[in-house]
Amino acid sequence: MIDKSESLLPDVLKIMKQQATEAPGTSPYISPAATGLYFCRCCGLALFDSQDQFTSHCGWPSFDDCIKDHVLERPDKDGQRVEIICKDCKSHLGHVFKNEGFSAKNTRHCVNGLALDYSLKSAMQSEEIILAGGCFWGVEHFMQQAPGVLKTEVGYIGGSVLHPSYQDVLSKKTGHYEAVRVLFDPSIISCEEILKLFFQIHDPTQVSGQGPDHGPQYQSAIFYHHPLQKSCAENVMGLLESQGLILATQLFSAQVFWPAEDYHQQYYQNQQQTPYCHQFIKRF
Repeated sequence: MIDKSESLLPDVLKIMKQQATEAPGTSPYISPAATGLYFCRCCGLALFDSQDQFTSHCGWPSFDDCIKDHVLERPDKDGQRVEIICKDCKSHLGHVFKNEGFSAKNTRHCVNGLALDYSLKSAMQSEEIILAGGCFWGVEHFMQQAPGVLKTEVGYIGGSVLHPSYQDVLSKKTGHYEAVRVLFDPSIISCEEILKLFFQIHDPTQVSGQGPDHGPQYQSAIFYHHPLQKSCAENVMGLLESQGLILATQLFSAQVFWPAEDYHQQYYQNQQQTPYCHQFIKRF
């Protein structure tokens, strides 16, 4: 099990570890998705199928069932409700209510949307690694195309400023990297394969940035969630160094990941363009 607590936004951490509740009507997951799965934001376990989602008008995502044995129930601290938690990491998800008449199964898992990750693709377990390799548009573009990648999200990591904006990071004063959060199905693609792709879509020897983009926010870095990911990165980097490459890529333990503004997400896909500063170069 991978615990990603160190990279969670403060509001997400309060929900999942301190039983807080997000404001009603704020989750993008309130409307039922046509297909796909919802994963635990903290450990990546698959929790809910969109086929079990329904509109309850309660203000939070609602499901009348869950992935079998992946969601546990226990008495809430208030002594009146039933709390639901992730089976693996025991993080708080929300509450379950029964006999309300909302659905045929007469059950409503009322879930905090911030506790979830959504993917159109199916997997019983997801893994995550955060990668910085220049402009996050290009890194995301190539990662999205890899078989087994469930979701990508661009954002900022590694700096000292809370809630950084693109303009903040562009000032080169916050210490943040432009990065991509990559969720993948480890039964289809391994961490090693993800990292090998990463090192083949950018120049890991460039110190000042990436391609035509110069500045500390464009430098090469890997943010790992646990020692096995760090070891995997060191092994892949060793393969490149054995070829005589002098790598500028840095390794860091994962830190708070701040999602970038909506217009940066899926940028090349939405603009129907291709990267100008990233290209695939076979290195392995």
